[in-house]
Amino acid sequence: MSSGGMLYGGDEIGALVFDPGHQSLRVGYAQEDTPKAEIPSVVGIGPNEAALNTDLESKGDNNNITSNKYYVDTTFVNVPRANTEIQTYMKDGMIDNWDLFEKVLDYVYAKVIVSESEYHPVLFSEASWNVRNNRERLTELMFEKYNVPAFFLVKNAVLAAFANGRATALVVDSGATHTSAVPVHEGYVLSQAVVKSPLGGDYLSLQCRQYLETQNIDLTPAYGIAGKDVIKEKDPPRFTPRNLPEKLTQSWQQYMLKALLQDFQMSAVQVLEAPYDERSAAQIPAVHYEFPTGYHQDFGPERFKLAESLFDHTMLGAGQLASTSVGMCDADVRLSLYGSVVVTGGNTLLQGFPERLNRDLSHRAPSNTRLKMISANGSVERRFGAWIGGSILASIGTFQQMWISTQEYEESGKSQVERKCP
Repeated sequence: MSSGGMLYGGDEIGALVFDPGHQSLRVGYAQEDTPKAEIPSVVGIGPNEAALNTDLESKGDNNNITSNKYYVDTTFVNVPRANTEIQTYMKDGMIDNWDLFEKVLDYVYAKVIVSESEYHPVLFSEASWNVRNNRERLTELMFEKYNVPAFFLVKNAVLAAFANGRATALVVDSGATHTSAVPVHEGYVLSQAVVKSPLGGDYLSLQCRQYLETQNIDLTPAYGIAGKDVIKEKDPPRFTPRNLPEKLTQSWQQYMLKALLQDFQMSAVQVLEAPYDERSAAQIPAVHYEFPTGYHQDFGPERFKLAESLFDHTMLGAGQLASTSVGMCDADVRLSLYGSVVVTGGNTLLQGFPERLNRDLSHRAPSNTRLKMISANGSVERRFGAWIGGSILASIGTFQQMWISTQEYEESGKSQVERKCP
């Protein structure tokens, strides 16, 4: 039992739950239903004019004044500014750029939590394939820089299963940069059977962009438009461009374009329940979509074709991913995994995603299998599955003995995380 473990028991503690992903960082208090904030997983890096001027005046007297200014969170990132690059701190589901990540944590404590970090135990989610070096580095950062009283690290698949009331489940998570199938047995990830593919929301955005560009649709995002005329369907757009700063960077423009494409795919793109067939797709009513320029039209069968790539068996689609993962587990746990398939991640909010996964898996599973899909109806539960699991876990009485306490960290150092956080 952790020294002083009960120090964190009860309702008065206010433990924080952090769930970093490629699209956003979700953060909030344990016991809450939803995160307090969802912050984009990117940072805007621009020149700090004031610092540049001071640097020139100081003429190199080693003031160490940084000549960069950092912009965190939607309100600041989405403003068009000259020479501001957009960078992410995530790579392959793991924290990669620690300096940028610290900038975001500083922002969270100052502007979201508005409280000192030493008052709040912290639970972090992590990718099922996170490496030891990263886990130790995060542990060290939280204790050394932020002086947290207690810390814990949990695999996000375990938390997603937990949020859906399961200790054993096959967690199919489709997010921005990849889709993964992770078997969880009695609260532990079976790491030898984790399977992932690079087909996720970003890949679908790329498909949408290529398709819309072949249709010669103007993809000017809202930030570039000062005003627009009302037009008839399929008429060319008539809009007044906004005066923008010169030297808008490529990375910032791409980031804003991606937001437009994500809106299009969530509004218009849909997954067919069976493999794509133009005849059956043509029988489903078209969807109307208006672009920021004012251009609007109906989208028919093509909107199903775009999503088909996520289930393409030649490219390790979601159904194949899931059945491959189960097949790599011991025979005695396979039935319980098929009986509890948890669908989570923002990309699974595409209409028809769980139904198609169910169909593809039932075709691949052994004939005597009882297949059960668990996909929360609400978009909040599906997008924030791991965060919600963390919120539940950090507020359970029996969990309070599991935290790594400051005292344990001081005695054993960062290697404590490998011993206490499976």
